[in-house]
Amino acid sequence: MTGPVPAPPAARLPDGFAVRLDPRTRRRDGGATLLGGSPLRLLRLAPRAAELLRADRLEVRDATTAELAGRLLDAGLAHPELAPGAGPPVTVVVPVRDRPIALARLLDALRTDPGTAGLPVVVVDDGSREAVSAPPGIRVVRHTSSRGPAAARNTGLAAASTEAVAFLDSDCVPRPGWLAPLLPHLADPRLAAVAPRIVPLTGAARGWTSPYEDVAGALDMGASPAAVRPFSAVSYVPSAALLVRRAAVGSGFDPAMRVAEDVDLVWRLTGAGWRVRYEPAAEVAHEHPAATGDWVRRRAFYGTGAALLAKRHGSAVAPLVLAPTTAVTWVLALAGGPRGRVAAAGLLGATAVRLAHRLRRPGEPVPVVLAAALTVRGLAASGQGLARAVTRHHWPLAVAAALGSAHARRGVLTAAVADGIVAWWPHRHRVGPVRYVLARRLDDLAYGSGLWLGALRARDARTLVPARPPG
Repeated sequence: MTGPVPAPPAARLPDGFAVRLDPRTRRRDGGATLLGGSPLRLLRLAPRAAELLRADRLEVRDATTAELAGRLLDAGLAHPELAPGAGPPVTVVVPVRDRPIALARLLDALRTDPGTAGLPVVVVDDGSREAVSAPPGIRVVRHTSSRGPAAARNTGLAAASTEAVAFLDSDCVPRPGWLAPLLPHLADPRLAAVAPRIVPLTGAARGWTSPYEDVAGALDMGASPAAVRPFSAVSYVPSAALLVRRAAVGSGFDPAMRVAEDVDLVWRLTGAGWRVRYEPAAEVAHEHPAATGDWVRRRAFYGTGAALLAKRHGSAVAPLVLAPTTAVTWVLALAGGPRGRVAAAGLLGATAVRLAHRLRRPGEPVPVVLAAALTVRGLAASGQGLARAVTRHHWPLAVAAALGSAHARRGVLTAAVADGIVAWWPHRHRVGPVRYVLARRLDDLAYGSGLWLGALRARDARTLVPARPPG
């Protein structure tokens, strides 16, 4: 196991650093209250802070604006607004094993991109059957036997002397200009890492699951920028493409982990107080497995990593985050019959009333409508999470229940179809519903199998146990 990461500096955001409120952040009370972020939160601003944030954009000009901008970033209510520009020197590190054609393709993309041409490149040959050869000017470091991707990246990290290091897996091809949107993030002295969006590689081999992978790839964190931390909408970013500050990551990835080493590093960084960001304005293409069997095995392999993470990060790997009151509401609604549904409605109403009183500001009416909307929104989100857990994390239990009960069969089938349709709808113009839903179910079966296999190997059930919301 690798050592702890260093603590972040106490330095504030520099003058000129700007943030802009997320489009989904709602302003209330004349701008004195902000509602948004992930997880959803309510931030009440002091009069001075509300005055500074009259617009949706805030530029750092002094210690006060720096503190406010930092709070907005950490709450997920705002994102950096930085023009692409120069940043610190960067070394590109490429771990590779037995992929000479893919490696040549990647190195050519780096050479022909004006933003990366001339950058120092370290290729770490992690025990390839035939030693890697690279063009002149590119340093190759060889492991005589494979030590795994984490150890290979660490070798490249140790060989680099620049302030920043960009990790790129050999099956990636960065889009032209990919580095420019990432570098300005390092102006934040507490920024440890920033990741681009991973998109499908154009012209790569295609398979039956490829249309699904195009819109729901496991490495694609979506089209919206985000703060990265556990229990949020973007809880990790993959190391297939990742820009890091060398001073932040210490010795790097845990070499004992052959899977989920990227999640572990991100969570260690955020746990130490560093910021990690996701920046979809930068794109790196990735060659996904085309054969269905290879794709399924890759998904199952990802699932085995959860047990390794549980040993290090506990409930951060929980398959479902559910407040006790919400859990009781769903139990009553789904299993309590007519009386249970009435009781669930009553409990939902009581929850909304309590929230309304918590949201109320002195001298103002109780915000009943807002509280009711937030309560219903939370219930719907938890319902989606429950359906996902049934079809993904806990599908062996769901199948066992369905075999013994017609009621359970109907419930599991409803969850499987409803979850698939809801997830497909935003992508309806790019992939058909049948292919999407079937591929999503196959994805879940594979990942869930890996999850259970990892839990059995580790004799640790925390990857299967729901958690309470943090805080």
